[in-house]
Amino acid sequence: MSQRVGGVKGMNDLLPPDIATWHFLEARARETFRRFGYQEIRTPILEDTALFIRSVGETTDIVGKEMYTFEDRAGRSLSLRPENTAPAVRAYIEHAIHVREPTTRWYYVGPMFRYERMKTGRYRQFWQMGGEAYGSAEPAQDAELIDLGLQFFDALGLSGVRLELNSLGDGTCRPAYLQSLKSYLVQHKAELCPECQERVERNPLRVLDCKNPKCQAIVGAAPRITDALCQPCRDHFEALQRKLDAIHAPYTLNPRMVRGLDYYTRTAFEFLADAPALGTATALGGGGRYDTLVKELGGPDVPAVGWAMGMDRICLLLAESGKREEGTADLFVAVADAVAQDHAFRLVSELRRKGHAVDFDPRGGSLKSQMKRADKSGARFALVLGERELASGEGELKPLAGGDVIRVRLDAVAAALAAHGR
Repeated sequence: MSQRVGGVKGMNDLLPPDIATWHFLEARARETFRRFGYQEIRTPILEDTALFIRSVGETTDIVGKEMYTFEDRAGRSLSLRPENTAPAVRAYIEHAIHVREPTTRWYYVGPMFRYERMKTGRYRQFWQMGGEAYGSAEPAQDAELIDLGLQFFDALGLSGVRLELNSLGDGTCRPAYLQSLKSYLVQHKAELCPECQERVERNPLRVLDCKNPKCQAIVGAAPRITDALCQPCRDHFEALQRKLDAIHAPYTLNPRMVRGLDYYTRTAFEFLADAPALGTATALGGGGRYDTLVKELGGPDVPAVGWAMGMDRICLLLAESGKREEGTADLFVAVADAVAQDHAFRLVSELRRKGHAVDFDPRGGSLKSQMKRADKSGARFALVLGERELASGEGELKPLAGGDVIRVRLDAVAAALAAHGR
């Protein structure tokens, strides 16, 4: 007896009818990106491990604990991508995009991989969509991407999404801030959780992001990055706020908010929501500036800004609100007898070729069982074909949601469906 093989824990199947929620999300995302002039890219899910060590940061939890890394047959260290900004930057450099155009706007949709403790909306294969803009250091570019995110949530019909905003400074002002932060945390090191005790030495900024209540209490009195910004960073942050105010985009300043990746500079932001469907999670996505990342990965000195959204969590919110992409058929064709089988198959093929969604069960069966399947399919109409219909050349379109039967010639079914559209 063969042994059943199950799926990998934390890597989920997406099946009908739930996939309709994902289609709804993706369709609204692509339309929003189109309106803002962003073009899609698709990068491999496997990259050189060094790409993520150099970009995400060797001291981050992602690189230190969560990446799926292995050696291939040639002895190269490869990793499943834990995020997609670094692969996008790698593609930007490798294909010399900066030579072709002064500014570049890209978006992506796809799976990412991290081996981490799972909870509601957090899986080991998770899906992200993201927007990336290269070539502009202006606060207006940050504001555009934030506006894109807000308009995306509007397109989904999701209310209650809030925006938090911060500045992380840059290479001029952040080092001094990190030193003052570390000095403060060292004084309270014994009170921190074990993970944050390690972070004090390796990456003190990450202590600000700890969810442990004891750590949060200590962080509450820590020095604030916004009080340590150099003048150019302060000017940039204030200009960004003016742009958001100009388009009436609501936001909250959160000087304790940091991002989990080392490459961010200046602007950082998150989109958050409180909803039962998310459990204790609140973050739907976020991003910020990474002005030095292109150069650090061997490319030209090109500024950039971007964000990523967690599609799994957004789909939980959409499912809770009943939002999904409707994909019901226009017509279900049922066969009353064997004589009509070939004609029915030919009619179904012709209607599909003309752009109509037609459902048809090749198994046939009793007419009663076929009509039960027609009701379950959600099709708008049912058409029964049998010897009588073939002889008369006419049939009846039966509205499955109720209504008057429509008499129709068999050679004019497509026209009748078009005339009685949704």
